[in-house]
Amino acid sequence: MLERRLDEAARVWSDVLAIAPGHSQALFHLGQHRLFRKDLLGARGLLEQAAKADPQNPSVALNLAFVFRAAGDAESEMAWLTRSLTIDPYFFPALLAKGMLLERRGEHRTAARIFKDVLTIAPPDDQLSAEMQNAMRRARARVDQNAAALDDHLRERMAAVQARHEGADLERIYESKEIILGRKKVYVQQPSLLLVPHLPALTFYDNSDFPWLKRLETATGEIREELLAVLREDRDDFRPYVAHPDGAPIAQWAELNHSMRWNALFLWKDGIRQEEQCRRCPRMAALLDTLPMIDIPNFGPTVLFSVLAPHTHIPPHSSVTNARLVVHLPLTVPPGCRFRVGNETREWREGQAWVFDDTIEHEAWNDSDEKRVIVMIDIWNPFLSAAERELVSELLNGMRSYYDPAGRPRSQSEA
Repeated sequence: MLERRLDEAARVWSDVLAIAPGHSQALFHLGQHRLFRKDLLGARGLLEQAAKADPQNPSVALNLAFVFRAAGDAESEMAWLTRSLTIDPYFFPALLAKGMLLERRGEHRTAARIFKDVLTIAPPDDQLSAEMQNAMRRARARVDQNAAALDDHLRERMAAVQARHEGADLERIYESKEIILGRKKVYVQQPSLLLVPHLPALTFYDNSDFPWLKRLETATGEIREELLAVLREDRDDFRPYVAHPDGAPIAQWAELNHSMRWNALFLWKDGIRQEEQCRRCPRMAALLDTLPMIDIPNFGPTVLFSVLAPHTHIPPHSSVTNARLVVHLPLTVPPGCRFRVGNETREWREGQAWVFDDTIEHEAWNDSDEKRVIVMIDIWNPFLSAAERELVSELLNGMRSYYDPAGRPRSQSEA
């Protein structure tokens, strides 16, 4: 059936070519048909004419490479693959064919590097033919095999140096190796409003840089009791954390938008102290007065009790500016609650605070049957000077006044 349809299509293209002898598509499709019929000489002639008629078509060059592959001429095959990729460096079938040719020539390491590039640009498997899917499975296997061999090679090279520096903190070097091997990704700061250049792109900061964290951790029990008292009195002040307005693009937030599965009680919101909630949580409010919270009118600080419902996932996202960092103080954390920033995933532990850069992609999971509750606090990035902090405030509020002179209130989901 397939052969009959291809033959019928070839007859139609032959009619087109009879009317327009230089018709590039007719030459191309007839060349493909000759290749399918294993008429290599005829296919080559038609495809070479097509290449002259349409020199910027990477598919023509790719099919000429297939002609020479069938003829066993690897040198000419590589030349036409190179031409195809010169026309379009991201032409996935040509890149895959180049990797397969290198593998046949025994250049396994170079082939694996090409296959690694193929995997980054390939369409989903369900959009590929069965033959292509088999080729992709082979490519993935070769990439994995090469990564394992390279890992062994690098471990051997590094072993003596590691032994000389036993006890040293080498985690970022180990992570760089995992990135080389393709096992971890490169994550960068991606603020939606303001990037301050040259600030460290650290996922989790060292707690020793924030000696006041000990005061927070020591007060965990008291803060938890204040929260429990609020919960006993009234839950009406808790609101969905994600609250995009109608018509706004919600992307990954569709499932949590306006949902109480991730809800919050605010002590500060967009730089405004929530007096009633601070009155109900006096110990927490007093502690906040001693912390280096950001001070940007209309933007921060924001301080809240964050409640994540059982079996809820907060999808990967990043926030507004690296001029701030975020503190988490876990209050109620059942087993199965974890948090990822960049390549590092940690489990929350009650009473153990951390500081992280929320402009680096992060996500959270509560896989337990109970609620997870933490405190979230905005603080200044400690690498900013006093003058820089003031100017950050002017930049953010300058953008706000320029684009929204009416000064409409910002929803939390815009932060």
